[in-house]
Amino acid sequence: MDNKLGLSSLTAIVIGSMIGAGVFSLPQNMAAVASPAAVMIGWTITGVGMIFLALSFQKLAFHRPHVDSGVFGYAKEGFGDFVGFCSAWGYWLSAMLANVSYLVIVFSTLGMLFDTPETIIFGQGNTWVSVLGASCLLWMVHALVLRGVQTAALINMVTTYAKLVPLVIFVLCALFAFSWDTFTLDFTGLHFGEQHDLLSQVKSTMLVTVWVFIGIEGAVVVSGRARNRKDIGRATILGLLTALSIYVFVTLLSMGVIKPTELAHYQNPSMAKVLTHILGPWGQYIISIGLLISVCGAFLSWTVLASEAPYLCAKEKMFPARYGKLNNAGSPVKPLTLTNVCIQVSLIAVMFAGSTYDTLLIIASEMILVPYFLVGAFVLKIAIVEKNRGSLLAIGAGATAYGIWLLYASGLNYLLLSAILYVPGLYFYIQAKREQGINPFEGKEKLGACALSVVALLAVGLMSQGMLSVSL
Repeated sequence: MDNKLGLSSLTAIVIGSMIGAGVFSLPQNMAAVASPAAVMIGWTITGVGMIFLALSFQKLAFHRPHVDSGVFGYAKEGFGDFVGFCSAWGYWLSAMLANVSYLVIVFSTLGMLFDTPETIIFGQGNTWVSVLGASCLLWMVHALVLRGVQTAALINMVTTYAKLVPLVIFVLCALFAFSWDTFTLDFTGLHFGEQHDLLSQVKSTMLVTVWVFIGIEGAVVVSGRARNRKDIGRATILGLLTALSIYVFVTLLSMGVIKPTELAHYQNPSMAKVLTHILGPWGQYIISIGLLISVCGAFLSWTVLASEAPYLCAKEKMFPARYGKLNNAGSPVKPLTLTNVCIQVSLIAVMFAGSTYDTLLIIASEMILVPYFLVGAFVLKIAIVEKNRGSLLAIGAGATAYGIWLLYASGLNYLLLSAILYVPGLYFYIQAKREQGINPFEGKEKLGACALSVVALLAVGLMSQGMLSVSL
């Protein structure tokens, strides 16, 4: 049996990974922080930046064909074991938290459909009924992935194409209902006031736009399972262009159907409310069903991607060796179990902390920024070292500049918070190096580990004083 993935499966993994819950909340998420003008600028920056990032993956697949451990494999190749591990840990945390957010939004959507003011069953996906239902779904998918990545990829392909149907319906309906006067009523966002000018609005869109593009590296993460390495770059570009087109249409058309000041206060998934405004009650059901299909497909994709991270790290000797073993179906059992146990614990924490999809969105988006930045930086390093002053240098410089912009736009608050989440990963790294009889930290790596620990302690201190928190 051929367990390798072809172009269609790889493209479906990329699209399925990117188009999950985020697109259904985009209208409200964007209207809450930016005007139509700022949103257009934000999508332009993000589109160009993500194209540079996608081209970086394509170039690296060609220039470093021996690296088949995804985003973090490139970080290790370019900057050493410790940086590679930090990239992998950040990526794994982002993938794990993305899965938690998907489970939360599934049951939040059920709450929108079935809850009443008198009877709250599902709430915002953080009631005990929601957590119980999410737990059942989590371990069902766990059992499915244990049957093999190829089986999961096939199901993902079906759900990916199914989720596109309601999105196309929404875009077509919004095109007919679009009003230029509504779209340009407060084009630059004067209602935000002087403290939230156009640049501030654009910066505020960045974590939202990054969130909906997380998964662009899907084909790269499973590159070791690709039938043809050329398909990795093709799938990445095809997936990116498909998702970008949908995101731009959904966001801008919504702002021409509903005034942004009203749209900003819509309950998520806000796309359902917009289509209800156009079609009546049927709109809510069309989008809600589409969201449930979409999120379940994305959850399956991200379960595969999240479990691949510790497995590939173990192969690269950056994670304990026991995480590098596969079962007879070719699935990494221990990485999958580690991931899903952490998701289960996070679901319980969400219930007690009263956290929502938006909170998880912020943390997951922040954790992926460093891995993305390191990909661009590695392409730039190759271009400089090999004195390649052509397209490789331009792509590397563009992707690196975009990575720096994202870190700046996200703000110091979230960078400090992410440092806290990086520190627990040091346990796995130290354990892996001790298995090999190697000192975990040498030279610059020791300095890097100390700096990370100090920043994490500073963040904990600021949190204890109420000076640091996760909020939109």
